[in-house]
Amino acid sequence: MYRTLLRRVYADRKIADDRIRTSGLDWTLVYPTALTDGPAEGGHRVGERLAMRGSPRISRADVAAFMLRAARGSERIGRDAVITG
Repeated sequence: MYRTLLRRVYADRKIADDRIRTSGLDWTLVYPTALTDGPAEGGHRVGERLAMRGSPRISRADVAAFMLRAARGSERIGRDAVITG
């Protein structure tokens, strides 16, 4: 169902992601699961691919904290980061 309804969105995202990857810049692509407005909890999982069940969620505060750490370090340069609570 999602592939049918969101086909154009995913096509546009792929174009944008490919442009970022070939830009010559230091980059990290962050893909959070469903976002909440809750406080940072710190107990999140990050990986290039993650097995997920149910309706995974993560707070915007946790995503922001992860992005700040990723921007300050070099561990995630040139890598995708799926993040979930």
